[in-house]
Amino acid sequence: MDISDIVKTINQENFAEDLIKGLSSIPKYLPSRYLYDDKGDVLFQKIMNLEEYYLTRAEFQILQNNKEDLLDYFIHYNKPFDLIELGAGDGLKTRILLKFLTDKKAAFQYMPVDISENILNLLSSELSEEFPELVLKPQCNDYFSAMSELRKFEGKRKVVLFMGGNIGNFSTKESINFYKELSSCLKAGDLVLTGFDLKKDPRLILKAYDDSEGITAKFNLNLLERINKEFSGDFKIEYFKHFPYYDPATGECKSFLVSTVNHSVRLKALDLNVSFRAWESIQTEVSKKYSENEIETLADLTGFAKIQNFYDDNKYFTDSLWVKK
Repeated sequence: MDISDIVKTINQENFAEDLIKGLSSIPKYLPSRYLYDDKGDVLFQKIMNLEEYYLTRAEFQILQNNKEDLLDYFIHYNKPFDLIELGAGDGLKTRILLKFLTDKKAAFQYMPVDISENILNLLSSELSEEFPELVLKPQCNDYFSAMSELRKFEGKRKVVLFMGGNIGNFSTKESINFYKELSSCLKAGDLVLTGFDLKKDPRLILKAYDDSEGITAKFNLNLLERINKEFSGDFKIEYFKHFPYYDPATGECKSFLVSTVNHSVRLKALDLNVSFRAWESIQTEVSKKYSENEIETLADLTGFAKIQNFYDDNKYFTDSLWVKK
């Protein structure tokens, strides 16, 4: 069994445990990371190209307009460094930095981390062709497992990228724990660049998760299709509706799958029966939006100091650069 088979086995075991726990809870929930299988990856790529989904365009603009300033921070004293990206995805935005760094002959190696083996293999193949001299060390792993691996890479400065607003998928407590854990894996002077979706017009935010073409709904409902396929389930997709909700007080945008009828579901592979009442929900995702004060407080609480916030023209989004104290 090679490492990819081991990772698949571990991920499947975790998925099974999370299904049993989440679907047996009141209210029901499922972790958002399971939205990303082969079909989910394709649907999410479509979402990022939607007019309503401003996040990708905003961050792309930030990196394009500020790549020189970021490079100045990254290549501090022209010393070699490790560029580590948590949740690399398709690497569309990161390629801006990679091209600029390689053009400037910066001494670095790139370590993309993603839980989706499919998207990571695609990214690695494309980058190897686009940047043949790039030292590439992909890791198929979740964030916390990947962070523990950081301790094995000693000697060089680390620059950690956590972009795309992925931090918004964590609760406040989870975010604090995440950055404390990350801080414990880094040394003083190491950098972290995080993408934060900012609080703004609630209607603008809600449209990003309830697009007019229904792609986000298909993305959310695909989770049930994945469960059917991988655990011999009999979810009837037509019994569920996608429903997003944004709370401007907390900044949390939550996505749900809502059952429209009373019915039961069986997951044969898990010997699990799940009952649903009409209008009962499964929470599948949370995406928190931040204020500038919340970002700075998060850095201070977890062993970092904010260096600079980089904004898009509309100030919809920021990439916040922190240094480990």
